[in-house]
Formats: sequence, structure tokens, C-alpha cells
Amino acid sequence: MEREEWLGLGPYSLPREQKRALYRRELTALTRHHRQNCPEYRRFLEALGCPEDTPLEPEEQPMLPVGLFKQRRLCSVPESEVFKTLTSSGTTGQQVSQICLDAVTSADQQLVLSRIVADFIGQQRLPLLVLDSKKVLQDRAMFSARGAGILGFSIFGSRSCYALNDEMQLDLEAVRAFVQQHAGRPMLLFGFTYIVWKEVVCALEERGEALPVPQGILIHGGGWKKLAGQAVSPAVFKERVAKALGVRQVYNYYGMAEQTGCIYMECPCGHLHASVWSDILIRRPQDHALCPPGEPGVIQVLSLLPRSYPGHSLLTEDMGVLLGEDDCPCGRKGKYFAVTGRLPRAEVRGCSDTYEG
Repeated sequence: MEREEWLGLGPYSLPREQKRALYRRELTALTRHHRQNCPEYRRFLEALGCPEDTPLEPEEQPMLPVGLFKQRRLCSVPESEVFKTLTSSGTTGQQVSQICLDAVTSADQQLVLSRIVADFIGQQRLPLLVLDSKKVLQDRAMFSARGAGILGFSIFGSRSCYALNDEMQLDLEAVRAFVQQHAGRPMLLFGFTYIVWKEVVCALEERGEALPVPQGILIHGGGWKKLAGQAVSPAVFKERVAKALGVRQVYNYYGMAEQTGCIYMECPCGHLHASVWSDILIRRPQDHALCPPGEPGVIQVLSLLPRSYPGHSLLTEDMGVLLGEDDCPCGRKGKYFAVTGRLPRAEVRGCSDTYEG
């Protein structure tokens, strides 16, 4: 299967054995490509004693610790081909990752994002209510994961409205006018979890207000660590969103700047799903042995897309549990899982954590 073929696949169409064969070939080729073109990555593989030009199974691919992107600028293309540099989220005082994107990798990530999201909301472009401030989009050449997320999801909007002003306060008059203008038709709402909660849901509740968007579809991600500290479970989040906004189609997603585009969307059954273009493995923290389904461990993420930087096999700082593969009641093929928290002593992060509120 050539690159154009697997890029054009349905996002949840490939059963286990076919996906393994694809990943065995493509990930091995990516490891070879980055070894040849990124000196720092080559030294990393040499330190691990990884043999050259040896076909590897997906679970045998060398794992780059995701935190290394905060310490090194890892590029597999000449600097002249770097289309933009994406920075990860990070609270004040934290180091941030720098992800080098060339035009091809950036375009592939955008294409994959559009195919994944369309599987949940359909192909049509909808009025888009961005539950954030337009101020986030200031530097297009070097911008945060939060800004990249907003830009990425903007392709699904026929018209857009930003719910928050430059001071990160709810502009209720503008939002109400936008909602009334598009009343009676589906509307897409997008935002980062903690910001949606604090600056929209809680702000409306404090004012004793509500916004009727009964045909709204909310997609949100990042920032669960802060909400867990406030005893806000996913069920409570959805319940309060429904009361404040009238929205009952609420989809969480898991993703990171280091593998932009390959987000893991939550299906109606409440499971996060790996698409054709990404995969996960769960490993024991002590020895990195693979965890069977049901056993919590550290999440390793795989992606077919990164060619401008060695981000195709990353060991994250997140904990999760594999729930199954190819048999989710929602009908989507591939692995499905849950994120259970952060590794002890790992930095608190998430796209919305760039906002201290």
C-alpha cells in the first residue's frame, strides 16, 4: 500500500493484521529516514544499540521520550524547509517543545485531522463557535498547540465567532447574536477543556444565563488535570455543558503537539479511538514491557505522519489503559482506550494549561 493509498483510507477502516503490516513497513522506513537526516536522533539510536535497516514490528520501534523535544530542536529536514515551528503547551516557567514542520508534514496532519473529525460530524462545514480568544493566533510562524488546534478546527467552520475577548472574558452579546443568527441548524463548538469549563460554563452559571444551542456539537480536549483537581468528572462536565449550552453531543479528544493531526477522538461509547494513521501501546513504567488490555501503564503513541521531525514513536508522560481492539460497540476498527492520568512527577500539561486563568 503506497502513501497516497493509506492517506486516503477511511479513518477507522483497517483491521488489526492489515494495520500491523502497514505499520511494520512505514515505521521502519520512518526510523531509517530520521536516522539518516537527524543527527541527534541518530546518536539516540546508536546509544540504544538499535541496528540499522532491520525491519521492526510496531512494538519494537525505538521510543523517543516526548520530553526530549523540550531539550532539543529535532529536525529531519534543512532549516530552510521548516514551514513553521509548533510549540507545545506549558505553564509559566516550564520549557516547551519545539516541533519543526515542513509543508508536506503540515499538510498531511491537516488532511488527517479533517478525515478523523468528519467521521464524527460529517463532511459539511458548520457555523463554528470557538470557545477561546482570537488573541491566541498572534504568531503564525511559531505558535502554541492551543493556537494550532484552533486553526486546525477552523477548516470545519463556514463562519466563525470567538466567544472570549482579548481579556479571556465571555463576550455574551456577540455569542448570543451568532447563535441566534444560525438558530435551527447544527453548529460546531470547539475549545480546550479547562477554558470551556471556567470561562464559558462557569461564567454562564455565575451570570444565571444559558445559551440555547440544542443542535450544537462540542469537541474539546486538554486540561483534564485541572478539572480533576476540582472534582469535575467527564460525566459532570457533560451534564453542566448540557445545562449551560443545551449541547448534548460532546466529544473529548486526546492529542499532543508532538503528533499534531493524529487526535484520538472519543466515540459515543466514551472510548478514545486510534485512527488508521496513529496507534498506541501501553507499557509498564518499571521495565517498559507491554501491558495487556485492562492493565494501566504509560502511553506510547505511534504515527505514520511525521517526516520533518522524529515524532513517529514517542513515549508520553501520560498513563492509560487499553480497552480493546476492533470490537468497540460504536463499530470503529482499531484500538480504543482511556487516559487515566499523568506519570508521577511529570509536568502538568495540556493544551489549555497555557492559560493560567
